[in-house]
Amino acid sequence: MVDYHAPTNQSTGGAQTYMEQENDWDRDLLLDPAWEKQQRKTFTAWCNSHLRKAGTQIENIEQDFRDGLKLMLLLEVISGERLPKPERGKMRVHKINNVNKALDFIASKGVKLVSIGAEEIVDGNAKMTLGMIWTIILRFAIQDISVEETSAKEGLLLWCQRKTAPYKNVNVQNFHISWKDGLAFNALIHRHRPDLIDYESLRKDDPVTNLNNAFEVAEKHLDIPKMLDAEDIVNTARPDEKAIMTYVSSFYHAFSGAQKAETAANRICKVLAVNQENEQMMEDYEKLASDLLEWIRRTIPWLENRTQEKTVKDLQAKQEDFRDYRTVHKPPKVQEKCQLEISFNTLQTKLRLSNRPAFMPSEGRMVSDINTAWHTLEGAEKGYEEWILSEIRRLERLEHLAEKFHQKAAIHESWTDGKEAMLTQKDYETSTLSEVKALLRKHEAFESDLAAHQDRVEQIAAIAQELNELDYYDAASVNARCEKICEQWDILGSLTHGRKESLERTEKQLESIDELYLEYAKRAAPFNNWMEGAMEDLQDMFIVHNIEEIQGLITAHEQFKSTLPEANKEREAIQAIQAEVQKIAQSNGIKLSGANPYTTITPQSIDSKWEKAMAMVPQRDNALQDELNKQNSNDSLRATFAAQANTVGAYIQAKMEEIGRISIEMNGTLEDQLTSLKDYQTTIMSYMPEINKLEGYHQHIQEALIFDNQYTSYTMEHLRVGWEQLLTTIARTINEVENQILTRDAKGISQEQLYEYRASFNHFDKDHSGALKAEEFKACLISLGYDVENDKQGDGEFNRIMGIVDPNNTGTVTFQAFIDFMSTETTDTDTADQVIASFKILAGDKNFITADELRRELPPDQAEYCIARMAPYAGPDAIPGALDYMSFSTALYGESDL
Repeated sequence: MVDYHAPTNQSTGGAQTYMEQENDWDRDLLLDPAWEKQQRKTFTAWCNSHLRKAGTQIENIEQDFRDGLKLMLLLEVISGERLPKPERGKMRVHKINNVNKALDFIASKGVKLVSIGAEEIVDGNAKMTLGMIWTIILRFAIQDISVEETSAKEGLLLWCQRKTAPYKNVNVQNFHISWKDGLAFNALIHRHRPDLIDYESLRKDDPVTNLNNAFEVAEKHLDIPKMLDAEDIVNTARPDEKAIMTYVSSFYHAFSGAQKAETAANRICKVLAVNQENEQMMEDYEKLASDLLEWIRRTIPWLENRTQEKTVKDLQAKQEDFRDYRTVHKPPKVQEKCQLEISFNTLQTKLRLSNRPAFMPSEGRMVSDINTAWHTLEGAEKGYEEWILSEIRRLERLEHLAEKFHQKAAIHESWTDGKEAMLTQKDYETSTLSEVKALLRKHEAFESDLAAHQDRVEQIAAIAQELNELDYYDAASVNARCEKICEQWDILGSLTHGRKESLERTEKQLESIDELYLEYAKRAAPFNNWMEGAMEDLQDMFIVHNIEEIQGLITAHEQFKSTLPEANKEREAIQAIQAEVQKIAQSNGIKLSGANPYTTITPQSIDSKWEKAMAMVPQRDNALQDELNKQNSNDSLRATFAAQANTVGAYIQAKMEEIGRISIEMNGTLEDQLTSLKDYQTTIMSYMPEINKLEGYHQHIQEALIFDNQYTSYTMEHLRVGWEQLLTTIARTINEVENQILTRDAKGISQEQLYEYRASFNHFDKDHSGALKAEEFKACLISLGYDVENDKQGDGEFNRIMGIVDPNNTGTVTFQAFIDFMSTETTDTDTADQVIASFKILAGDKNFITADELRRELPPDQAEYCIARMAPYAGPDAIPGALDYMSFSTALYGESDL
């Protein structure tokens, strides 16, 4: 039977208000014959269900309570307490005194009786008697019902709605017409005892059968007396609410034991669901961390490869592969790294909120390990990019030097062609004196020419040495050609010296010399060498990197052009010498051999070279102008990139500062802050086209081989890192607010408390860094009333708290750690003892539980989860298949591998 005994020390504040409302008895409605009939039968049956425990009952509710004796007996049975001794006299005063004793007892239970007096009960007033019984039913059968923070009538209605929700054709909204068809009564019984009711056989259009079926089953199997009449309910437009509530409350008390089991099962399901979700998050973290570390491990050797290429084109292909890596392959990994940190923080927050031990990833997969590997990767990236750029400069320089070497070598080899044969001939042995003198003068001119070519040989050797120092890939052929030129140069020097000695021995025998030829030769040779040098300079390759360098070349070229008039005068003077020779020969009838004995440089060759040199001047003008245009274009690229880079840099800096301010401000609820932050994140992501535009400008800069930019201090690498930091910071800030919402919801912290915590935290965060130093945190605790003053006891308490909020000994306390600590200090969480108590209810107070009991009380997936992880029970009262739920519950909150 149901125990209606109420504790005498129970708080009556909220319940009294409800009782006062219900005690406002509607006397007019009680005059309704149908309702009065239903209440008489229901209240009589309810009273008899308790009076029979004392071996008595009533027949007429308004007559049998008139002397107060059975009324006092009824109160003793339902309360379990003794009332004052009744008076046994038959006089009216004795009856009134007994009824007053009963009414005083009811009032002592916090019930305010309105307009109900002992005289009216003694006089047999039906309205007052029914009102009094209803007041007793409310106090001892309905008031203490509590379902999900609702009580009394609302709690009983919510309980009915929850229990009948799965059943078709049942919609409990009140305690009158919702019960007319009888299906709701049958649904309540079937929900708790499906073996007693064949619910599918019931029809909504046969209410009398449905009602009688429920009443008979309840009376026969549940020990609930029949308090209602099926025909009265069906034939009444609106059945009496109080009669229905009285009868339904009997079902609630009859099934209260099953309700406790359901609550226990719900608690276990909640705990197991949290554990399963945490395990999945741990597995996801481990896999994502492993994949990211493997990608970093595979990528770093590629970035550290320094295999040299032979040409600029081959190295530019490597540069294109690196650009593809930076723009295609790396960005998803940046997002994965950010998501990994967010998942780790969220998991740790959920573990703290559910009173679970912190998650410790596998060795080498901590967030700090991933950050270290990521830092190594970025270092390798920077080194690889710098190496590519330096290699491009080196190869470009090498190609320029190699071309210059071969050009100068070709000119030199062309000049030396036939010189050995000329120096080894014996023509002076058969020449006349004048011819010998001419040969000597010719040799002197050759020596002058040879000395003039000494600078070119030294240049060739210097270029070859530089190519070797720069590790030119074809250095072997360069060295061979240079060695050949040097060896030939030494031979020419030796032959020149020998020929001079031979001519000087013969010179004493030769006196006649043509001074004009000699003067011609002396002036023609340096002029000819000057022209060759000028043509060589006009054809010389050049490489510049900015406007200043090309303008310097243009200035030098203009200076060269300014010397051309003087050079032309020298050419005309040399030609005038040859003309004077012709004039003297003609005037004196001298027949010339046709060649100047002192030089091979003819007037025709001088004119020819002069014309070629003059033709090269405009070509050089055009080449320099093209390069100037190119450098102007490059400068424009620099300015375009700089303008965009300065804008993007300022934007990133401004947004980073704004996020810093947002993270410490308190505007609106956490949900409002989260919405604002996500909107802010969307705004930032909308700026991505500007980043892509900047990447395009940077690609043009690299394709143009531009290595410096005086218009901005920003580099693309700097802005990439800044942009990634901006995205990571807003994502972390959003995650922090989400974790605060999780903390608030899980710990029951109000919005006002969160504001108070944030205000205290911000007050002591003097540098607005988002974290408190140890001394700042101590000052904050003191302001909140913690005894952590600078003494032995205070220092010990402060060290204990620091061990909670700063387990890694970083010396700082984040706002999330501060919130977790404050919520732990002010709220309760599920404990292992609570879970053990819940399992014990499901096990029927046994020290073990069976697989069948778990499958009956828990959802299938969570039942199998428990069965797979529970150890066999080994106690003295063990039975086959007994499982140890105590060690399982303890493991949920301790060190385990769950």
